[in-house]
Amino acid sequence: MLPLTHYYSHSKAQIAMKALVIQKQGIPVHPSVQFVHDWPEPEPPTANQITIQVQATALNHLDLWVGRGVPGTSLQYPRISGSDVCGIIQAVGPNLDEEKYLGKRVILNAAVPVDPSPSFQTPPPRPRLSVIGEQTSGVHCEFLNLPASQVAIIEDHVPATAAAAFGLSFLTAWSCLVTRAELKPGRTILITGIGGGVALSALMIAKLLGCRVIATSRSTSKLDKAKELGVDETILHTKGQDWSREVRALTSKRGVDVAIDSIGKTTHLMCLKSLANGGTYVTPGCTTGPDAVTDLARVFWNQLRIIGSTMGDMSEFRQVVALLNSAKLDPVIDSTYPASDGKVAFKRLESGDHFGKVAIDWTE
Repeated sequence: MLPLTHYYSHSKAQIAMKALVIQKQGIPVHPSVQFVHDWPEPEPPTANQITIQVQATALNHLDLWVGRGVPGTSLQYPRISGSDVCGIIQAVGPNLDEEKYLGKRVILNAAVPVDPSPSFQTPPPRPRLSVIGEQTSGVHCEFLNLPASQVAIIEDHVPATAAAAFGLSFLTAWSCLVTRAELKPGRTILITGIGGGVALSALMIAKLLGCRVIATSRSTSKLDKAKELGVDETILHTKGQDWSREVRALTSKRGVDVAIDSIGKTTHLMCLKSLANGGTYVTPGCTTGPDAVTDLARVFWNQLRIIGSTMGDMSEFRQVVALLNSAKLDPVIDSTYPASDGKVAFKRLESGDHFGKVAIDWTE
């Protein structure tokens, strides 16, 4: 990979870079993914921007939504997706201190506040967000400009693929469990669909806090791997099966304190039925659909909390990145592909067979 100065030193007509591009909207997504060599490089960074040379990126379910089409959002194709990246700062905007930034390795919090909440509101509502890789162009390319306010420095001992695989999933899980659900040591937590990035991040955070974890999956192999990572109890279930009674049995009929669920429609009601009195259901997504059947009588009678959570702010990001830098948290990597095999990486994610994050190496 050539340095950014090579690109800046040539005429506009000659400048291009490599990128993974979703050429058109469709299902499945991976056939529309192409590795190209002629994507326009970023302009020199403006005020409050940095330019990074990408070392690694990682896929999230959001990449698939971008390929399929995000409900309520008009996306133009071809486009680059991606919200998880690790890279080295090569250039900074004119108002930034070069000594502070140049050469530093960073990862991204892709959730950019659009209209920060007024400070006089207590507690302040969560700000509306614009997500890099969804509303705006994403990170699966050789170079990109990022807001300097949205990155955190990564220590040299952390591999680039691990750093890239960390950001979105761990930030989401941290905000869900620690900030929103107020998870405390010794509590019991339910994680649905163990194997995805957010679910595994939630497992790592819950075990770091000393919590008991119950995990569900339709895959025996994923449950076996989850046990190796510290899951205390597992539930193997079939599609449509009501496994909430098993959760009750595992907790002496009490139920769990927190359920984190990004599956949505097919699991929401079972999660509610698995909660202890005063328990919390927190959702960062709904991969099987948003139109879930709920039970309001159970909600008010058992005094349950239902909380939505989208990614997290920079304070939360710095907290969880500090745990990566200190080796207290580490992402699970399912597989790593060279950027030229990006289509295969998307196919792996789309298959649903992955256990952990699918990463892309841009250094080859």
